[in-house]
Amino acid sequence: MNYYERALELKDEIVANRRYIHTNAEVGVHMPKAKAYVMEKLKEYGLEPKECGEGVTATVGKGGKVILLRADMDALPMPEESGLPFACPTGTEGHCCGHDLHAAMLLTAAKMLKEKEDTLEGTIKFMFQPGEENFTGAKNMVENGILDDPKPDVALAYHVGPGRIPMGTYMYNDSGSAIMFSMDGFEIHIKGRGSHGAYPQMSIDPINIGVHIYLALQELIARECDPCDACVLTIGEFHAGSAQNIIPESAVLTGTLRTNKAETREHILLRLKEVSERTAEVYGGTAEVVMTCGVGPLVSNGDLTREMIGYMKELPIPNLSGYPGITSSASEDFAVIAERVPSVFMYLSAGFLDERGDVSAHNPKVVFNEDVLPIGAACLAQCATEWLKCNNK
Repeated sequence: MNYYERALELKDEIVANRRYIHTNAEVGVHMPKAKAYVMEKLKEYGLEPKECGEGVTATVGKGGKVILLRADMDALPMPEESGLPFACPTGTEGHCCGHDLHAAMLLTAAKMLKEKEDTLEGTIKFMFQPGEENFTGAKNMVENGILDDPKPDVALAYHVGPGRIPMGTYMYNDSGSAIMFSMDGFEIHIKGRGSHGAYPQMSIDPINIGVHIYLALQELIARECDPCDACVLTIGEFHAGSAQNIIPESAVLTGTLRTNKAETREHILLRLKEVSERTAEVYGGTAEVVMTCGVGPLVSNGDLTREMIGYMKELPIPNLSGYPGITSSASEDFAVIAERVPSVFMYLSAGFLDERGDVSAHNPKVVFNEDVLPIGAACLAQCATEWLKCNNK
């Protein structure tokens, strides 16, 4: 029996695991319910899970080369309006990105690989990760040894995607360019001098400074980025003031920078600081740029990607078809792993061909197709097994 046939037999179990994590959605890096559930299930499946920072790890097999399989499992800080009977009831958390499916797929892959442990020609290491949405989870697990003892030789991760995309579609980038952009979060803290609104000459207006910083930063994209590259700089928040007739002492802008090239990222981050500080100086104030999070562009290893696709094609998955050259301006902290270990990252369709496919991820009404669950579990197990078989000679 192949992994896809076995995963279909286990579909009710995969769905149950997914729905538990979905209903009990947690955000951020500290996820006690998900961690406890994953550890309980891995023990039930015969593995010996361990805490790794705020995440969970386990291995099957013994000796030889090592492949890391990763799934994130955190939700978003937003309400869920899917109408599903197992929707998260809190109104403040929601699995609107699909990480609950990732965790469920990896749990079942672990179960199937444990069942075939005697035939494995190496070691498979599992990484159940929190905190992807705030770009802290992968770093937390790296700092706590996920890439040590045993050290992975390669890594693999999938991300489900909604939309009107046929089931069985996988999307990838084997060109050496970024499949997902870098992401750097920042805050610009502006200091001025407060005054009565009737006497602006007595003030150093931080709102005025913030407006000029905002405009100046847009020129970085227009005039300092190669038009052939991609770079997105967004200011999402501007906080200042408490009354209409008071010029405040301070203001704060927050935003994100996303690029598809490491050198572009490095240049714009440097200029972000310079432009903010010097613009504030022109108007008599000061500005401090504080970086809140950051991951580089996610680049899949081309040869390894093509190798994994070959293994996937050996499974009898209906309508399995690839869509190459994908690049997304969204970001992923699997980049933290891919910077250190040759890695593959792909999307799997979890959409619908009807009106349910019209809603995107990170929308409170998004619904994911659970038919992807056995596909993802089978691909994870298949790629790990076959990569070890072909690379431990």
